Amino acid sequence: MKKLQSSALFTDFYELTMAQGFWKQNKDSAAVFDMFFRRQPFGSGFSIFAGLDSLFELLEKFRFSTDDLDYLQSLNIFEEAFIKYLSDFKFSGEIYAMEEGSVIFPEEPVLRVHGNIVESQIIEGLVLNQINFQSLVATKAARVWLASKKGTIMEFGLRRAQGTDGALSASRASYIGGTSSTSNVLAGKIYGIPVSGTMAHSWVMSFDSELEAFQKYADVYPENSVFLIDTYNTLNSGIENAIIVGKKLTEKGYNFGVRLDSGDIHYLSTEVRKRLDEENLNKAFITVSNELTEEIVEALVNQNAPIDSWGVGTHMVTGGSESSFSGVYKLAARKNQNNVMSATMKISDNIKKTTNPGIKNVWRLFDDKGMASGDILALEHEVISPNKESCFHHPSGDFRHFSFKPAAVKQMLTLQMKGGKRLQRSSPKEELKKARAVASSQLEYFDASYKRILNPHIYKVSITDELKSLKMSLIQNQ
Repeated sequence: MKKLQSSALFTDFYELTMAQGFWKQNKDSAAVFDMFFRRQPFGSGFSIFAGLDSLFELLEKFRFSTDDLDYLQSLNIFEEAFIKYLSDFKFSGEIYAMEEGSVIFPEEPVLRVHGNIVESQIIEGLVLNQINFQSLVATKAARVWLASKKGTIMEFGLRRAQGTDGALSASRASYIGGTSSTSNVLAGKIYGIPVSGTMAHSWVMSFDSELEAFQKYADVYPENSVFLIDTYNTLNSGIENAIIVGKKLTEKGYNFGVRLDSGDIHYLSTEVRKRLDEENLNKAFITVSNELTEEIVEALVNQNAPIDSWGVGTHMVTGGSESSFSGVYKLAARKNQNNVMSATMKISDNIKKTTNPGIKNVWRLFDDKGMASGDILALEHEVISPNKESCFHHPSGDFRHFSFKPAAVKQMLTLQMKGGKRLQRSSPKEELKKARAVASSQLEYFDASYKRILNPHIYKVSITDELKSLKMSLIQNQ
């Protein structure tokens, strides 16, 4: 799948027709595009930025093969000279981006692409494909992790994911968001994610009795026995047989666990815990699965269900209630007829689709307790200084504003790719570890009100005086 994605045909058809148009009209000039998203998924108060290293890996290899060019020629749409131009195509521009794993909010650029307008346009589909899906899944994973009070979350989604690449990308993104392990063995190999799993109902059903099934499993895996106890009857047979085999394991110095995959999870986990404790199996652990969501996990935690770990699959890797992340890619600046970079802006009847013009940075403001208080969009040359009070405006350009004197600031967009090459390169495993650490550390400096599963507080994303003035002047001059 990665080989297919490294083909520059992994783009929307209109990107190529526009590219030929730019090329024919000698508009192969400098341009700047922003990627941002319009709304939080899942009714969340935050999202997690994911997919950046995957994007860079593919972007460095993004080429038109001979077969690709033959296919384009067969469409009878593209001129031979343009096909020849594409034969040498590669992305040679710059990308400024937030750190992968960053906590992000609507309307702010999470990455900024500088390049000629042809190459910047052609890579739009790849950028959105890699960032949108992984950010959706990483956000879901972070919400489940927070709902569990930062418990142990196992990602079990391979069989429900959208294709092989969807499964791998989901495993990667889930780990950024807070899962502890994956059932996807290939993801474990590629990304270094710990792998985990228990047994399927088919294991239990393939023996003459449930007791025999548990015993045979314990014989093979005495150090890693987790018994699936709901194949027949959770309380009347499953837990009782698990206790019989579990006691033999504990006598040999091993611990064990049981897994619930159906029924009333709160009631069953409570009863199972009671039986384990009655048999002095206090260290035996309970893991649960079965179509879990962050709302279900939070409810069970709040009801003090005695659950030690959570297996989450379908809703983690597919997005559950949200099928996509609302990321978009918009032109922010271009070279005009005077060979000067000028701001561009989409103006729409729908205020939500009106963009913020110009080459912009994002600044994160912190209060004197080190907590994030707001993100500010500023023009490239503007500097937001700590200990200086400033007035900032709602990004839609209306009357709402706030004044704030930050104790500290952080510039969120940094140069990460130059001349089409990453400035810093490490292994996929190291990049994933780093992104996971970024997500975990950044979530710490946001107040709990922004991280509520239901009805979170809305975090401020605002624009500077100068950016607001530019935006209003462009609107008035239309």
